[in-house]
Amino acid sequence: MPTSPIFYAVFGVVALVLGVVGFFVGSAVRKRSAEKTIGSAETEAKRILNDAMKTAETRKKETLLEAKEEIHQLRQDTEKDLRERRAEVQRQEHRLQQKEETLDRKIDNLEAKEEKLQEKSKQIDEKIEECEQLKRSQLEMLEKISGLSKEQAKADLLQMLEGELSHEKAVKIMEYEQQTRDESDKLAREVIAHAIQRCAADHSSEITISVVPLPNDEMKGRIIGREGRNIRAIENATGVDLIIDDTPEAITVSSFEPIRREIARVTLEKLIVDGRIHPARIEETVAKATAEVEAIIKQQGERAMVDSGVHNIHPELIKLLGRLHFRTSYGQNVLNHSLEVCYLSGLIAAELGADVTLAKRAGLLHDIGKAIDHEQEGSHIQLGVEAAKKYRENEAVVHAIHAHHGDVEAKTVIACIVQAADAISAARPGARRENIESYIKRLEKLEEIAKSFSGVEDTYAIQAGREIRILVKPDAINDDQMVIMAHDIAQKIENELEYPGQVKVNIIRESRAVDYAK
Repeated sequence: MPTSPIFYAVFGVVALVLGVVGFFVGSAVRKRSAEKTIGSAETEAKRILNDAMKTAETRKKETLLEAKEEIHQLRQDTEKDLRERRAEVQRQEHRLQQKEETLDRKIDNLEAKEEKLQEKSKQIDEKIEECEQLKRSQLEMLEKISGLSKEQAKADLLQMLEGELSHEKAVKIMEYEQQTRDESDKLAREVIAHAIQRCAADHSSEITISVVPLPNDEMKGRIIGREGRNIRAIENATGVDLIIDDTPEAITVSSFEPIRREIARVTLEKLIVDGRIHPARIEETVAKATAEVEAIIKQQGERAMVDSGVHNIHPELIKLLGRLHFRTSYGQNVLNHSLEVCYLSGLIAAELGADVTLAKRAGLLHDIGKAIDHEQEGSHIQLGVEAAKKYRENEAVVHAIHAHHGDVEAKTVIACIVQAADAISAARPGARRENIESYIKRLEKLEEIAKSFSGVEDTYAIQAGREIRILVKPDAINDDQMVIMAHDIAQKIENELEYPGQVKVNIIRESRAVDYAK
């Protein structure tokens, strides 16, 4: 049957009442549960707090105990250190007291000695005064006896002794002079011989040409080129003369400038290997050859600096040293000659106690002007001095360069050493060679100078021009005149002739007695 509205209303009221009752009952249950939980938490908090206080108290007692023990240990260590320091101070005080006592005793002794010395000094002064009085009395007595004053007696005595001692003095002076001369000659020979034995350099021929080998004679035509354009291009680019003659499989490069000649030689060798010979290729090859030669110059300069042990040389001077590798003088390579002079200068300076480093530096750079004397006007000495000054070389080195050929007087030991080393390197046997024409001319000039003096009968230049032997007429030249003539001839040779080393002037006077048996 259908449900009436009253039923629903009653059911709703009942449900509402039950809901309200359930709510209040649930609230009461939750309240009691919460109160119970809060009580348990408070109890647990009190327990934890009590435990923490007990633990803190225990930790506090332990910390205090540890601090007391540490303080006690520190006090013991401090007291021990103080005791040791007191003992050390007492020992130091004891030593100082002993030293003071020793010094007091020494002072007392010195005072006693000083008193004794003063007494002795007074006695010595008194003795000196007595001696002076005795000397004056004796001099007065001697003057009365001799009838001469002190000055007159001294003059007479000196005059008498002067005549007696003059001969002995002359003999002693001659003996000492001879002894000094012998010892100095012996020492000089030892120094120079030692230096020469320690040093030897190669020599090369002095030439102005280079010969380039060819693979075949057809290469000559390719080098000449059409209407000579290739050979002109090579000569214009390198500044040398190419000589192509009937010499089989060879071409000659001629130039007085060794660097240009070397560049041309390298250029030809590269062109021959490459095979492509035309003006454009020639210019490119010349540029490469120039760079290679410049690199060789730098390497040679650096090698010379390392070999000689001379450092801190200006880079431009190193390049000039390298250029000397291609320079020759009388058949002697100038770079090798400079190294030899460097070694000799160092050896001689070491023997004489001079500055070895400065001597070697001056010896290495003494001919530096020869690197540019083909390009600039002036002697190699002037050019070398200018280059050394330009690159701020030591004044002693500049002076040694200026004086090594005697253009200026040598004023330093280093300059004298370089002069000697240069002469040794140039004059030793095998060091230099001359061409036959200049050699013969020098010998002829040497004999001509000797024959220009009156009384000369005949002359002979011997030992490759290092000695001139002169025969004089015995009736025209006596023994005393021979000495003067030898000196005059030597002076004239020095003034008019250029030669390596030295020339010995040997005059021979032969006396003959002739008679006939009839």
